[in-house]
Amino acid sequence: MNQRKKLAGVIPALITPVQENGDIDFHLLEKQVAYLSEAGVHGFFVNGSSAEGPYFTTREKLEVFKAVQEVTQGKQFLCAACLQPSTSLTIEEIHAFEVLEPDFVVAVTPYYFSVPQDVLIAHYTKISRETDIPVIVYNIPQCTHNPIVFEMLLALVRSQKFAGIKDSSGDFVTFSRAIYRDDLPAEFAWIQGDDLLDGPSLFVGADGIVTGLGNIWIDPYLKLYAAKEEKNFTQLNEYQKEIDTLYGIIQAVGGKINPAIKAAAALLGRSQQWMKQVELTLNEHEIAQVKEVLIKLKLL
Repeated sequence: MNQRKKLAGVIPALITPVQENGDIDFHLLEKQVAYLSEAGVHGFFVNGSSAEGPYFTTREKLEVFKAVQEVTQGKQFLCAACLQPSTSLTIEEIHAFEVLEPDFVVAVTPYYFSVPQDVLIAHYTKISRETDIPVIVYNIPQCTHNPIVFEMLLALVRSQKFAGIKDSSGDFVTFSRAIYRDDLPAEFAWIQGDDLLDGPSLFVGADGIVTGLGNIWIDPYLKLYAAKEEKNFTQLNEYQKEIDTLYGIIQAVGGKINPAIKAAAALLGRSQQWMKQVELTLNEHEIAQVKEVLIKLKLL
């Protein structure tokens, strides 16, 4: 596989600021991308779960991706997430993105209907055959309800058709077991997608992390990755503690992950609080709870 850029490092799962009517706020989108790019992140995960990707049209996603390209100017690799419920729709969206030449494309398992593991294998095999862009496998069963089990994961890695995996399942047992295997292609990238598992994952050998929470404050993630590169695991643990404290914005509002992240970014002037599904937006009391955590961290 001819990968143009290495899939590794700190990769923000970019939020998509929108107005109350659901229209994309491109001014704040560019401001958010500039904040992360100038901080020195390694790549961007565009139109993913933190971006509310499944709620946007392909046209809107293309517009967002173009805006990110214009701000980053090639300084970071870009992953285009094509979160569609079926194989054919995923392939159709990937083809739409090919003209923009993303460094990677991202596909989840099929969702809405439960499917057996052999269907998941067929799904990813067809996708890999339909594009020359390196494909990232995205495991997020809490949203798709179709987990990638250990044996299937090994089969996908051994096929050498995929750039890597973003694992947001929270299943650290499967993730670490796979990383520790010495009979898998070394080129495959292991990317952790759960903020609470970033430090432990880098400790056991993960290549990078995709973070939604980092939209708010990216510094501890960059320091965490630097500590990993320096093999300074004492410092790595300290930065993970900072991330755990930042996770308090989500705990403060009962686990409403994306609404909490957007509200926090809005308080910092880099988003609006509105969700694409506007009814999911935090209320004033909840936003006040988020603000308390930001004050505790001296971000406000």
